[in-house]
Amino acid sequence: MTRRNMLKAGAAAAALPLIGIPRAFAQEKLKVAFVLIGSPDDNGWNFGHEQGRKKMLEAIGADKVDTTVVTNVAEGPDSERVFRELAQQGHKLIYATSFGYGDYVHKVAKQFPDVKFEWATGNATAANVSTYNARFHEGRAVIGTIAGLMTKTNIGAYIGSFPIPEVRMGINAFAIAARKVNPEFKLKVVYVDSWFDPAKEADAARALIDQGVDVITQHTDGPAALQVAEERGIVGGFGQGADMSAFAPNAHLSAIIDNWGPHYIKSVQSVLDGTWVESSVWDGLASGEVEIGPFNKKIPADVVAKAEAVKAGIIDGSIHPFAGPLKDNTGAERVAAGDVIDDGEFWAVDWYVEGVEA
Repeated sequence: MTRRNMLKAGAAAAALPLIGIPRAFAQEKLKVAFVLIGSPDDNGWNFGHEQGRKKMLEAIGADKVDTTVVTNVAEGPDSERVFRELAQQGHKLIYATSFGYGDYVHKVAKQFPDVKFEWATGNATAANVSTYNARFHEGRAVIGTIAGLMTKTNIGAYIGSFPIPEVRMGINAFAIAARKVNPEFKLKVVYVDSWFDPAKEADAARALIDQGVDVITQHTDGPAALQVAEERGIVGGFGQGADMSAFAPNAHLSAIIDNWGPHYIKSVQSVLDGTWVESSVWDGLASGEVEIGPFNKKIPADVVAKAEAVKAGIIDGSIHPFAGPLKDNTGAERVAAGDVIDDGEFWAVDWYVEGVEA
């Protein structure tokens, strides 16, 4: 059972009286809340948002912003109560950092039109609700290139949380990139129906390795699968959300690192400036919201060079992770040669590309 915590972060000096400054001129700090599905010590998704919060405070100053972090909030009706209580407590900007919060965010936002809400990985905005996301699939294309070149069995694995658009995007981008450099590559997908369940993730990793998998990536928040990869001595795997090499120094090949700092800085500053507007932000490798972690020294130099070339191509626009021709795993053409899956089409993709077993 998880335990919910509410953490306050601000300047120690904020508790001192404002000597000699008339009360009318004392500027009230902006109250900002972060609602997390797990704990910042997961070394993955929630850790990334916590690092982003800290970068925001460092850049803007704890003398201007007071933050509250609520952890272990499940994606369900109870989250509605959390959002409502935060709004009632005077928070003027509330970040909902998981997809499953969406219905509850929109419900509470209607009741508090003067409060700004931002929904991570969301797909619907409102007058006081914005969405923000990162192009994780761009990072998946980089690490998929490594997987396709490093595998010895030509069988990789993708441990997913839930079959939502974001996760399907990651699966497809990873498989496409791997098969570009290794047409024999196949990707087995297993969903564990949780963002963070170390036991399930570890069991899935063991079962997949028993089926011949020697490269594992994940769309879950902890390092359990990597730890199994380390124990079993397979080629390796990739961290999710943060550099997880400390948990599997030999198996950890690289990682997709979430850098939420730039967005949180811009977003909070816009509220302070009175310029915040409803928007949908979707940044990636080019703007630094998605980063690729250090490469394991055991990766050959030519493989690193090819991965770096994919990264550079995505940044300069010469490579698109979903450029056609693309077939799905039934053999039907989904994207014609010369075409791409554009931003507006991503969220409707409910199929898997050729080579994926899901």
